[in-house]
This record gives sequence, C-alpha cells and structure tokens, in this order.
Amino acid sequence: MDGRIKEAVDLFQEVLVYGTERVIKSVDHPLWKEYSPEQIQMLKLIESEKQITSARLAVLQAVHKSAISSRIKKLLQKNVIQVVQTTDKREKLLELTDKGQEIIEELDQVLADYLEKLLSENIADEEIEQFLTIFRKLKTIIKMDGV
Repeated sequence: MDGRIKEAVDLFQEVLVYGTERVIKSVDHPLWKEYSPEQIQMLKLIESEKQITSARLAVLQAVHKSAISSRIKKLLQKNVIQVVQTTDKREKLLELTDKGQEIIEELDQVLADYLEKLLSENIADEEIEQFLTIFRKLKTIIKMDGV
C-alpha cells in the first residue's frame, strides 16, 4: 500500500476518534448531556436514511443487534424516533419524530458553530475548499447508499 494512503487512513481515524472526544468535551449544550454520542450518531443515520431497520443500524454502527435494541428503546422512550409498520408485519422501520428532527437540527447547529469557530481560527479558506473537494470526491467514489 502506498505510504501516503496508509498515513491518510491513520490521520482520518485519529481525527474521527479524537475529534469526537474533543467535541464531546468542548461543546457545552444540554443535548450533549442528554444523548450519548452513539444515540446522536443513530439519530443522524435515521435522518440520513429517512426510514431504516434496526439490522441496518447495527451494520452501520458496527455493533451487535442487542446494543442497537437498547439504544432504540431509550430513543423511543424519549419520543425522538418512532416505529413504522410496513406491509410485511415482520419488518419494522424506524424514523425520526418531529421532536427528533428538531433535536438533530439543534445539534447540527451547535456542532457547526463550534467547528466554524475552531476551523476559522486554524484553517485558511482555501484549505477548507480543498477538504470539501476531496471529501465530495470520496463520497462519490464510496457511494454511501451502497453500504
């Protein structure tokens, strides 16, 4: 493997892990205390997919179905997601409630404000444009809907 690719993968993983940790520690907002990072990620996945099965969530979050069941139960109790019955009685889809959508929008805004401040102090505009170009290209290559 090209050494640059390995370095890119390593850097991406480090930014993901340590960036998430820093955001969690740095963003002082009640929603970050009420919802775990895993629950927030689940809400974002449900928002992205519109409707999703628990099995697909387990794959996307790379955890066992029992961990997903626990998260789903907690989010159902908070009325931020709901179960949608399909014509196939065995298949149950999850979707955000209006409250869940409002929470995602608020979390997105808090995160965007924090990252904008962090990046504007440390990264030039042209570097942000380069980052966006590369990540748009990666998204196209990976085709997220094929996962």
